[in-house]
Amino acid sequence: MSNERFLKHPNLPFAEVRCSKNSGRRYKSHMHKTFSIGAIDRGEVIYQVEGKTAKLRPGSLALINPETLHSCNPAEYSKRSYYVLYLDPGWCLQVQQSLWQLEAFRPVDTILLEDNMIFRQFIDAMESLMGEGELLEKEQILVDLVEKVFMRACRPAAVQRDPLLCIERLKRRLGMELNQDISMREIASQLEANPYTLLRQFKAAAGITPHAYRLNCRIELAKKLLQNGERVSQVALECGFFDQSHFHRHFKAITAVTPKEYQINFIQ
Repeated sequence: MSNERFLKHPNLPFAEVRCSKNSGRRYKSHMHKTFSIGAIDRGEVIYQVEGKTAKLRPGSLALINPETLHSCNPAEYSKRSYYVLYLDPGWCLQVQQSLWQLEAFRPVDTILLEDNMIFRQFIDAMESLMGEGELLEKEQILVDLVEKVFMRACRPAAVQRDPLLCIERLKRRLGMELNQDISMREIASQLEANPYTLLRQFKAAAGITPHAYRLNCRIELAKKLLQNGERVSQVALECGFFDQSHFHRHFKAITAVTPKEYQINFIQ
């Protein structure tokens, strides 16, 4: 029996994910307003885009520019499992503008990207988007993936010379309201900056991603609250973790002890 799932997070409105398992359904030729990336993790499909035909197998990505006629159907009557990522072209342009000097979205030059490492990164990103996780982390995973796709599949353009943005202001913002789930787009809007230029500059200056920096801020706050004797479950909520197990996992990864061990063995 086939299984279909669709996801569009209200705070990441530029991305929609489709996950289809064990599907034998067939499509008429059609088009989307979005830039689309597809992959199968089981089976084989015949992939047609504006008169070009290719076979899509695990290990490759199908790339479809906006408003491009295409179809992607299983060979004969076999079934396949696949993911499709639909991305708003305006958001894609923001990512491209963090890389190159562009005024309009730069279409990809190939319908098939054969790169097993990027394929695996795509599958992992789809699972991340459809699973639990913080907005900042999901957004960074998505940006890392899409940057790699564009770098491989678009014609070279003049490299973007970024104006120096205020990394200290970003650090202060990342360290605030730690119980809230935020995205780079929200932060960048407040700082009046391209979110993905800001993301790259922060990684270059701080050596870690904004999500990793914010996670460290959360752990530092958690240590102070634990020192004051607050319950572990309450600390988890105040520091923006989904639940105690989520808090426990990240706290131990950074401190090598559990929150309770830290609290019990802390000497005033």
